[in-house]
Amino acid sequence: MSEATTNQDSGLIEGEATVRELAEIPAVEVISRAAVMLMSSAAEKLGLGEADPSSSPHLDLDEARRVITALAGLVTASVEYLGPHAGPIRDGLQSLQRAFREASAHPDAPGQGPGEKYTGPVY
Repeated sequence: MSEATTNQDSGLIEGEATVRELAEIPAVEVISRAAVMLMSSAAEKLGLGEADPSSSPHLDLDEARRVITALAGLVTASVEYLGPHAGPIRDGLQSLQRAFREASAHPDAPGQGPGEKYTGPVY
């Protein structure tokens, strides 16, 4: 057997192990992890990882809008399953929506910001 075949076979075995591991993780944890990943991405795209967000090399409001909207959809669709995680995740989402509004040179009208069609207006 060639080295490439061996690497492909071990990749399949590792992939199968990953699928089995995912099957054992409760849905609330998968949803929470996805929400945290979206929050982290939005924070970076808003430049919140820097002392001065407006000078961040990662600042990209168009991308931040997309990620925040996706996060709002996920949170809205899954809030009933999140239990005690719902409050902190909603708070994080609202903080990101406010940060987006503050970072925008021309803020959206209330109700028109990222994800606000799912969450309602954020002031």
